[in-house]
Amino acid sequence: MYRFLFVLCCLCTWACSHTPPLPLSPEGTFDTWISGGMVVDGSGQKAYAADLLIQADTIAFVGKVDSSRSRALQRIDARGKLISPGFIDPHSHGDPLRRPVFANFLAQGVTSISLGQDGYSAPFRDFGAWMDSVEQQQPGVNIIPFVGHGTLRELSGVRFKKDVPKEGLDSMLALLSDALQAGAWGMSTGLEYTPGRFAGEEELTALARRIGQADAMIMSHVRNEDDPAMNQSLAELLLQGQHCRVHVSHMKSVYGQGVARAEQLLQLMDSARTQGLLVTADIYPYTASYTTIGIVFPDWARPPVSFSRIRRLKRQQLTTYLEKRITQRNGPEATLFATAPYTGKTLAQVAEEKQKSFTEVLIDDIGPRGASAAYFVMNEDLQKRLMQDSLVMIGSDGSPTMFHPRGYGSFTKVLETHVRQDSLFSLEEAIRKMTSLTAQTLGMPRRGLIESGYIADLAIFTPEALQAKATFAKPHQLSEGMDLVLIRGQIAFQEGEAVTPRFGKVLRKKSSR
Repeated sequence: MYRFLFVLCCLCTWACSHTPPLPLSPEGTFDTWISGGMVVDGSGQKAYAADLLIQADTIAFVGKVDSSRSRALQRIDARGKLISPGFIDPHSHGDPLRRPVFANFLAQGVTSISLGQDGYSAPFRDFGAWMDSVEQQQPGVNIIPFVGHGTLRELSGVRFKKDVPKEGLDSMLALLSDALQAGAWGMSTGLEYTPGRFAGEEELTALARRIGQADAMIMSHVRNEDDPAMNQSLAELLLQGQHCRVHVSHMKSVYGQGVARAEQLLQLMDSARTQGLLVTADIYPYTASYTTIGIVFPDWARPPVSFSRIRRLKRQQLTTYLEKRITQRNGPEATLFATAPYTGKTLAQVAEEKQKSFTEVLIDDIGPRGASAAYFVMNEDLQKRLMQDSLVMIGSDGSPTMFHPRGYGSFTKVLETHVRQDSLFSLEEAIRKMTSLTAQTLGMPRRGLIESGYIADLAIFTPEALQAKATFAKPHQLSEGMDLVLIRGQIAFQEGEAVTPRFGKVLRKKSSR
């Protein structure tokens, strides 16, 4: 704590000696005055001492407030604390109709989350009607909606077809256009999942063109995240990037190794940028992924194929495949189940308890649809280098219910571990990766920075107090240390709890206010 106070004092001294004179505050009465804090404004520039005045949902002033000129209905004392823009999660999950509070995100300082990821969005033909329903629930955070490519396939009747007939593609394009017109920020793809994995280049190109016409973007869980396939997976996405902005979701290289491999992947994206393509990525600060167990099964054993038939006719072939696949993915000890009755146990532990081989457990007891799990398959050095890249932002890929700590700890862990402990990057750079970089990538006006005229989505905290409490054994523990979170100028989180009423909104692309 003393070290932090010393650093804060140094920051104050630096700010006083290096920051240009701040403007005088305007005359009048404002709703909120946040006083005495150090502002990390989201741009990446050094922290500086300043007050904030808020009127309704908007930052009205950033500077030194003169109490003889400016008054406020409430005053928030931020002495000894940092004030930053509310964090924006570019890739998250959850059902705002069933669980609208999202306290797990608020406790980390997150004020906006992007839903409809990995190719799956709410199965509403009328996307605008779904957004209206969410708005009526008054979510605890702002919702940034994407329409899922897999959902478009389902709603259009295309489903599992590889060769999509013209009428099927026309139906997908019409549904996509309607969603974009209603305010979706783009389309997500999950090309490693069913039914997205059946999509081919012609289909994806047609959808990308329509997205580009709407100045929207594709967020993609790429075709295959295994290291030998990553170059090809990125190349496929970059083809779509010839027609619209593209983004790599939860960037990783499964069982890839080392900084040099990370540099190769980053170079692929850099090269595309030199050709005029707009490509970005997000990442979470854990070396375990999370998804359904179907990810370890071959395509020929996954839906819509009858698994019972595969088990009967191709058992030995399937056994050989699973042995190799699990071994490549660091063995059965590296798969941690999140589904009852195996929750909290590794595949190795379940096999030992059942006195079976791990392949027999997967084939006879679980199958490709029988569980979800965390998979310890990423190399820390590689992932850290990806995270450092200036165009890779922080995301969680988490939810309120997922049995993985990333939904409760990602943003806090970056600040606690990668800023405070191992100095992977500065506090200001970390916050840029959580705020303005994401807002700019999505094309969100008036969010992601602390500036006059911007929406007052804010986080107030003491960095030394932040703790990511979630673990793989107990993933549903709120982060600690976030003092206040404001959404649209209203206190949404304080004293470790989400506040009622809730102030989140559905942010539609046309009007993200």
